[in-house]
Amino acid sequence: MRIAVLGGDGYCGWATSLYLSEKNHSVAVLDNFVRREWDKELGAQTLTPIRPLDERVETWRKISGKTLDVFGGDVTDYGFLSSVLKEFRPDAVVHFAEQRSAPYSMIDLEHAVFTQVNNVVGTLNLLFALRENCPDCHLVKLGTMGEYGTPNIDIEEGYITIEHNGRRDTLPYPKQPGSFYHLSKVHDSHNIAFTCKIWGLRATDLNQGVVYGTLTDEVARDEALINRFDYDQVFGTVLNRFCAQAAVGYPLTVYGKGGQTRGFLDLRDTVRCIELACLNPAAPGEFRVFNQFTEQFSVLELAQLVQTAGEKLGLKVTVDHLPDPRVEAEAHYYNAKHSRLVDLGLKPHLLSEALLDSLMNIAIRYRDRIEPAQFEPNVNWRQTSNPLALRGKRRTGLVAKATRKASRNGKSRREVPTFAGSDSPAENAASKGTFSSQ
Repeated sequence: MRIAVLGGDGYCGWATSLYLSEKNHSVAVLDNFVRREWDKELGAQTLTPIRPLDERVETWRKISGKTLDVFGGDVTDYGFLSSVLKEFRPDAVVHFAEQRSAPYSMIDLEHAVFTQVNNVVGTLNLLFALRENCPDCHLVKLGTMGEYGTPNIDIEEGYITIEHNGRRDTLPYPKQPGSFYHLSKVHDSHNIAFTCKIWGLRATDLNQGVVYGTLTDEVARDEALINRFDYDQVFGTVLNRFCAQAAVGYPLTVYGKGGQTRGFLDLRDTVRCIELACLNPAAPGEFRVFNQFTEQFSVLELAQLVQTAGEKLGLKVTVDHLPDPRVEAEAHYYNAKHSRLVDLGLKPHLLSEALLDSLMNIAIRYRDRIEPAQFEPNVNWRQTSNPLALRGKRRTGLVAKATRKASRNGKSRREVPTFAGSDSPAENAASKGTFSSQ
């Protein structure tokens, strides 16, 4: 298959691109590298030292003999996106190219607006570009289990059959998003469902749980292919963050009682789920929803697992219950269905002692790169401004200008240049007007 991965330089996107390439699919990677810029804005860095995309792609070519087509640009630039689809002619598009952090969207007005404009407009551009250039292409969209919230009933896979006043119907499952980020995902789902209905597009919405881990078989083949491992309080997922905290002797930060329960999955299962969705496309006009996770844990259960794993490695691991900066239930019912991907052939990698040991050892290996101040939960949902979250150089406004400029010229680039003095293609390219960024 010919598969375009939007956001292919990111955490899930990079692992997915390599996995699909290894499975002999023709893969195009689209990215504007803005995720690397957000690290600078937050004064953070990935635990693992990731390489520039051009070096990653070249290393993969040398190791595997396979090439990745690279397009540098922004999905909020319709001209760029449309031209790439017209040139590459994908059978499937995997859409990761969104701002994915709930805390980032809650920093202040600017970040809330940016998140919703970036995510909703980017997805609208994609829907129109698909309709105009390749209407039979299958859209595989990364949604989130956070769209559902934590209802006091079982969570179905996208739809629920109800009876009301003697009548019966199957309707989209009610949404209770918990941040401006999650709201953007709900808007995406509605827009995708609508265009499937009116234009006959085909789409699969993968409502993904919380992803953990950093290694896949492909990423592990060379140090230059190493993936992100975010541990900070804005982008770090909870299990990765706990492992980093344990590695440096920092108390595991459990918000409130720790009863918040969510679905989780290994990064290796994420990439397999993507391929399964691509190989088994939705029908024309169909908008289907899969809940993409393998196990459910509470935050406190994860903290206790990490505590046990750390102690076996000779670490002293403590747990600290902090006031919850989010507005959420700290103890609640949670039972979400997740059978459709298993029915397609998913064989889950469940959380085990061996996997936890692997995560802990990665954190220990790179612990000199950990900045403990990044663990502090300084984005409070109850406040309209959280300036302490911005420890680095603010870039959002400058990047927004670059986006508007790029939207006017609508150009794309297949090659990813690097310049002396930076490990970020986006920073150097933006200074030369090459890429648009959000």
